[in-house]
Amino acid sequence: MDVMSGPYLIRGSVSLPEAELIWRFSRSSGPGGQHVNTSDSQVELRFDLAKTEALPEVWKSRALDRLASRLVGGVISVRASEHRSQWRNRETAAVRLASLLAEATAPPPKPRRATKIPRGINERRLREKKQRAQTKKGRSGRDW
Repeated sequence: MDVMSGPYLIRGSVSLPEAELIWRFSRSSGPGGQHVNTSDSQVELRFDLAKTEALPEVWKSRALDRLASRLVGGVISVRASEHRSQWRNRETAAVRLASLLAEATAPPPKPRRATKIPRGINERRLREKKQRAQTKKGRSGRDW
């Protein structure tokens, strides 16, 4: 069997711990050749987010909050069955999980600072609006 191209980086130097990944294989309903009904090419990758020690505590709590709807008992699972080969589906599932965790552990965006619209911009907008209204009014054939 080929060697996986991991470790799969989440962000910075934090990566998915190979020891904490739970793999499950089953028959895929996706594309296949002659031996499609006999090979287990679909991959389900599970990662226990609640019990992991690989993520910093802040990231872990952030991910648990953001992925709460996808978690089943603190475990997140990802499926892949796009490819014929199990190995490529394993790669896809691991990359998908890593990107999902990267997105879930990202710091919240900086709050937007409210700014006042300059008076000149507002006046120009209203002036253009009136001009457009005049143009449209001139198209109506009332005074013919």
